Amino acid sequence: MKEILSGNEAIARGAYEAGVKVASAYPGTPSTEILENIIRYKEINASWAPNEKVSLEVAMGASFTGARALVAMKHVGVNVAADPLFTLSYTGVKGGLVLVTADDPEMHSSQNEQDNRNYAKFAKMPMLEPGDSRECKEFTRIAFELSEQYDSPVLLRTTTRISHSKSIVELAEPVTGLPVPALVKNAAKQVMLPSNARVRHPLVEERIKNLAAAANTMAINRMELRDPAVGIITSGVCYNYVREVFPEFSTLKLGMVYPLPIDLIRQFAATVDRLFVVEELDPFFEEQIKAQGIAVSGKEFLPLCGELTPERIRTAFATAGIVPGNQPALDENQLQSVPLPGRPPNMCPGCPHRGVFYTLNRLKAYVTGDIGCYTLGFLPPLSAMETCVCMGASIGNASGVVKVVSEEERKKVVAVIGDSTFCHSGVTGLMDMVYNNAPATVIILDNRITAMTGRQDNPASGHTLMDDPTNRLDLPQLCKALGVRHVRVINPFDLDETRSVLEEEMNRPEPSVIITDKPCILVKRAGVFQRGPLYAVNAENCTGCRACLRLGCPAIQWRPNEGAKGISYIDPALCTGCDVCRQLCKFNAIGRAK
Repeated sequence: MKEILSGNEAIARGAYEAGVKVASAYPGTPSTEILENIIRYKEINASWAPNEKVSLEVAMGASFTGARALVAMKHVGVNVAADPLFTLSYTGVKGGLVLVTADDPEMHSSQNEQDNRNYAKFAKMPMLEPGDSRECKEFTRIAFELSEQYDSPVLLRTTTRISHSKSIVELAEPVTGLPVPALVKNAAKQVMLPSNARVRHPLVEERIKNLAAAANTMAINRMELRDPAVGIITSGVCYNYVREVFPEFSTLKLGMVYPLPIDLIRQFAATVDRLFVVEELDPFFEEQIKAQGIAVSGKEFLPLCGELTPERIRTAFATAGIVPGNQPALDENQLQSVPLPGRPPNMCPGCPHRGVFYTLNRLKAYVTGDIGCYTLGFLPPLSAMETCVCMGASIGNASGVVKVVSEEERKKVVAVIGDSTFCHSGVTGLMDMVYNNAPATVIILDNRITAMTGRQDNPASGHTLMDDPTNRLDLPQLCKALGVRHVRVINPFDLDETRSVLEEEMNRPEPSVIITDKPCILVKRAGVFQRGPLYAVNAENCTGCRACLRLGCPAIQWRPNEGAKGISYIDPALCTGCDVCRQLCKFNAIGRAK
């Protein structure tokens, strides 16, 4: 049986066919859909974790019992999980453990484009990289086999293009005969005191040496000999681009990207006149190949930044004097690009964050931001964010700022963080703020969901990934337990209340927390969001002052050719009835639609 699957769907299917028992993740584009598809397979216990470190630790626990476990995260999530990951390389596994790292070249939805192939080398563990959905499924199965064979966690690297593109996948039945998970004590292997860790480290080095030797004969590393004039070493999605642009040239496709099959690379290099590496981001292959004394070209003409495309590869090789053969030339009409209209990202109509950022802008606050859809508060016309670094950094940033600015400037410092991000890594920042008495205001934007990555549940939403009801984290009580003496809960759709509470807490000479309590309008669970009555503009009262446009609401449009100065218009198809625009109109031009 065959299906057309995305890379993420195929990894989920591969986990099922590999006999995975436990899967854990924190949602992060482009990896999110892996867990969302795994829940289709009831044999797998799947769950969202508060952060990537916890998700890996959950998978480790399952692996120590002999169960196969998968953990998935985006590339920057591996930074969070790095602490247990590096020691896991020492302890090894019992049941196979695979960590999917979804990299994001071009930063389609990320704050950096780090190349996580470096983690494989740094942590001394094997990494596989599939080039399409079929390989996503197959490599997932192979990764579990390698994990158990070599007593090692295995990294499975995808990129945004592989995660979200679709191709044909042949389905198979799950493996059978896997060991039944059980409690077996093995403290010398799993308790990493220095005395035990010293014994394990040489085993890690020997494992990598054995993997490097085995890589030379693995079927997932394959030579494809064609025209010997040019040979190209590549992997992942870049292999597809190379085959599209240069179908006539020889290729060495690497399925295991660490450790490299050096003997196979030498053999391939000996069969071609000129050797190239095509890889996105860092010269990861290139540096290792050159270190072996093999002449190869790559990053002197291929870009270090951004993702590669067939056209970028074609252009780069042209600078090296190599052009595709046997391909029809594009005519002038095909070469002309058509500019697309700008479509900047924006908060949804009725977003509970909009009024908060509008108010922060009006108060001229210095806002330390965080990772979430509320990061869009940086963009005009709201323009109310000064920093955004990583998950949970906003609170720590605010604590650092108030330590060095004047007493008057301290009153302007406000940290914003979402409910899911607060659970992920904001709690410790707030703990530090209270412990060190940093006088800043923290706003927890509680919209009851992890909205940015597609509305996934979290400890503050009251439901699990499997949609089972569970305890909902009590954010006000948690903040009070951390020592915050002033915790305020507000309705962010009430502009007067929002401004009044903000002014009061910003002037408080000690840490304080404001929690906004309104759900995301896109929460899929019935009864969470209630749409209000629609609003409309009374053209007779509208003076054309454009104050309502400062909200940046997609439902509010400007009609310059109507009225003396132009008037605003509210699209009834987009309006959610949040009432924010009505509150800021001084001329009573906005009211309920008839």
